[in-house]
Amino acid sequence: MSPRGWAVLTLAGLVVTLVVASALLIPWHRPPAPRADQLAALRDLPVDQVARGRAFHAALRPAGYTALVVGLLVALALGLTPLGSRLVELVGRPLGGHWAAQAVLGGLAVMLVADLLTLPFAAWRHTVLTRYGLSTQGWGGWAVDLLKSYAVSAVIGALALLGFYTVVRLAPRWWWAFGAAGAAGLVVLLSFVLPVLVEPVFNRFTPMEQGPLRTELISLAARDGVPVRDVLVADASRRTRAVNAYVSGLGPTRRVVVYDTLLHEATPAEVTSVVAHELGHAKDRDVWVGTLTGALGAAAAVIALYLIGSWTPLLRLAGVDSVAEPRAFPLLIALITVVGLAATPVQALVSRRVEARADAHALALTGDPETFEAMQRRLAGVNLADPDPPRWERLWSASHPSTVERMAAARAYVRGDR
Repeated sequence: MSPRGWAVLTLAGLVVTLVVASALLIPWHRPPAPRADQLAALRDLPVDQVARGRAFHAALRPAGYTALVVGLLVALALGLTPLGSRLVELVGRPLGGHWAAQAVLGGLAVMLVADLLTLPFAAWRHTVLTRYGLSTQGWGGWAVDLLKSYAVSAVIGALALLGFYTVVRLAPRWWWAFGAAGAAGLVVLLSFVLPVLVEPVFNRFTPMEQGPLRTELISLAARDGVPVRDVLVADASRRTRAVNAYVSGLGPTRRVVVYDTLLHEATPAEVTSVVAHELGHAKDRDVWVGTLTGALGAAAAVIALYLIGSWTPLLRLAGVDSVAEPRAFPLLIALITVVGLAATPVQALVSRRVEARADAHALALTGDPETFEAMQRRLAGVNLADPDPPRWERLWSASHPSTVERMAAARAYVRGDR
């Protein structure tokens, strides 16, 4: 069988495995959240809070969706015309056009162009966040965080590009197989290493001071069968007024992280409710499941790019001879961008189901639906959420159930609906 035949067979196997894993591991059943309860919850929210949240999101939409369109057009312009291949060639020319220079410097240049052209929309977003009082950062702090993000992306990108095109040169007929394995391995590595290496770049973490709340959170985790090493407080207030908490790390490195803003805004019982939700993610191994499905998806994507990228009309549009050469990297980015946009609603649906399960876990663990609902009101108010966003937007990109859905789920829990 030819390498292409093996690629088709391997892709089919990965897709079947991904479908089976998703069917078995993702909680497709959503806990009840009747629409009547959602509307009742919406009426219970302060009118001015609802109006402010909706105005905030209406102000964000133009920048967000324009950036999405611009990013897509840039990717298509660079990938489906000779512009991208010429850019890669031009950037690598000072180093003699060496393949490594084209791969690393050219690849980073392609990504930088997209970042720079969408930068004004990121600044627009920061302006809106500042105007509504959600951001506590000045332009200097915002710029520093942006540069940090670029630096982290550049390091990861350079290593991935160099590794990928090295494999291509060493195994020109079978690079798709090694590339698929490498992509899957990279997803696993980043899933567990990034929280440890990247989180400290953007935030400082200090142990929560000894007291009843810390004791309660440690006890809650132990009672849930998810022991944690420590409870840390992140200095999120130097960047935002938004509130949040999460569980980070695995096994002996697992810890609860609470935003200092959450401690300032919420009652201890509400903090406990939020942490109970995050413990649900750890209890149900959501990070492991996400990593597994992400790794399978990444491996399948590499093989699909190999097969699609071998299509002669696409290569002609991009002005390249092979999808495996560094000059074809813009074409790969264009294909990845299109596939990523198409997959956005599916990813959002999966995320909402996972988050709804974590909500149900928090309700069962604390047995306190009143506090859970009060926390959802507070989260919506402080984070300027639209408590009942437009259906099209929710289906397209919402990663969490809406505020009224979560409040409705708490009310259904009180009635014993399951």
